Amino acid sequence: MSSYSSPPETTKPIKKSTTPIENAEHEQPQPVPCKLPLTNAAASSAAATATSTEAQLLHVEGTASNSSDVGTMRWWWRTRSLNAPSPFQQFGPCGRIMKNSAMVMQIQDPASQRLTWYKPPLTVLVIKKVSDASVLAPFVQLVEWLLQEKNMVVWVESAVLEDSLLNENDRFRSIRDKLVTFKDGRDDLTDRIDFIVCLGGDGTLLYASLLFQQSVPPVMAFHLGSLGFLTPFRFDNFQEQLTNVLEGHAALTLRSRLRCVVNRKSEKRHERTDDGSKSAANSILVLNEVVIDRGPSPYLSNIDLFLDGKYITSVQGDGLIVSTPTGSTAYAVAAGASMIHPSVPAILVTPICPHSLSFRPIVVPAGVELKISVSPESRNTSWVSFDGRNRQELFHGDSLRVTTSIYPVPSICALDQITDWFASLADGLHWNVRKRQKCLDELSDLTASGSEDTLDELENMKLYDV
Repeated sequence: MSSYSSPPETTKPIKKSTTPIENAEHEQPQPVPCKLPLTNAAASSAAATATSTEAQLLHVEGTASNSSDVGTMRWWWRTRSLNAPSPFQQFGPCGRIMKNSAMVMQIQDPASQRLTWYKPPLTVLVIKKVSDASVLAPFVQLVEWLLQEKNMVVWVESAVLEDSLLNENDRFRSIRDKLVTFKDGRDDLTDRIDFIVCLGGDGTLLYASLLFQQSVPPVMAFHLGSLGFLTPFRFDNFQEQLTNVLEGHAALTLRSRLRCVVNRKSEKRHERTDDGSKSAANSILVLNEVVIDRGPSPYLSNIDLFLDGKYITSVQGDGLIVSTPTGSTAYAVAAGASMIHPSVPAILVTPICPHSLSFRPIVVPAGVELKISVSPESRNTSWVSFDGRNRQELFHGDSLRVTTSIYPVPSICALDQITDWFASLADGLHWNVRKRQKCLDELSDLTASGSEDTLDELENMKLYDV
């Protein structure tokens, strides 16, 4: 029910590959659902799926590639490596980019991404921070307003209705029966939610990403938690802000996600989790990062890293972080990575305490595929976690494949992409905060008097005065 507006352009028909995909859990191009953009140009080829990076910078359609395992050819639908967008295809009098009929590109400035609704949103999912009494009053106030003033269908997690403190609230008891509930892991919310509102910290946005493993409805996050790096809205005037968003007056940041697929050496081997249970999902999308570490072992991790099938290096240390630009300000920045704006199409690879003084974090194009496996010489296995969840063990011969997902998280901006991001750097991380250097009054006096004295002479004068 929402779309991201972009100028109409003319596109050519796409020849799509009909190669079957081995695993049904792998993402496949599907007709663009109502939550994704449908411009005039894309309407004729709605079966081509937008990538997360294309949603930020380029519209690339009909992308299919293959990746091979030892002795087995496997096909993977994934994004392609992208350079910065350029409207010019010719370089000098003779050089130009070779045209590829399989690729159609529409260049759009990320700053021009704005939310539009082509039908009024009717259903809203409200996610609140758990075990925090300070969120209860704003939650009741918001839900009551959405039900009574906007006549929307409000969804909440079933566990919310079991909150004893919430059930003691008289206002909540009066609207309790009007709420629609779901249970995580049991109910599928795909194409049932038009809009998401988060109340709490960054964890609420990560949870929203976890709930929607394909197309994600627009997310509006209110800062009621601790850090609030991904929650730009203040709750004081939520009615006015929500009304503006529901009327389509909002900028968007499309936060790319990583698609992670665990390949087991033996399909018969059950995946172990920390609690000993069998892992249900073979493919998962993460908004922040996927972390590979040595787990409880006292030995160094020894992890082999491949990029698009080519061996790059072996990681010897505590582990490896593969993160999105959104996740660059999370675990990655604590491990020494650079902070990257979420609109940049990139994947960050950051070692954790590497046993090498020269192993610095690197940034690779968003469309590449990373393969991570336990080195045959490794003394121990490794463990992998996805946005801090679903932790499982990687054995010798197992591998993890990571690439940019075709489904981003459309995060609604309070002001715009640039203002929101730098405000979060300043407020959340106190980025570049220091006392201002004082000006040299003596230098100003000398300049005004026309003296030819240099700064060195000025410093000597200070020494003599002492």
